[in-house]
Amino acid sequence: MRDFRNLTVWSRSHTFVINVYQITRKFPKEEIYGLTSQIRRAAMSIPTNIAEGCGRKSDADFCRFLQISVGSASEVDYELQLAHELGYLTETEYDELAKEVIEIRRMIAKLIDKTDK
Repeated sequence: MRDFRNLTVWSRSHTFVINVYQITRKFPKEEIYGLTSQIRRAAMSIPTNIAEGCGRKSDADFCRFLQISVGSASEVDYELQLAHELGYLTETEYDELAKEVIEIRRMIAKLIDKTDK
């Protein structure tokens, strides 16, 4: 069993979630049950699934949860683009968040490759 707190990718994805929560506070109130909620849930799913996978006994189970994290990162990537195009994110906010979620996705993919061998 692994300690998720020791994984750099978990730490970065956790910080990413905090940033997403802070930035989405300014989204329109009518989006609270729509895009705001969806982005937050998908972002939170990234470190949550890494943590859950760390609690599993086998590398195969760990990799399965890492794959779910990759899917959540891809979901957030799209939702951030949509939020930007709707005018909810500035260019700078979008660029920073998109860059970070792409890097997190890359880090998870590397961890999958390393674990799956």
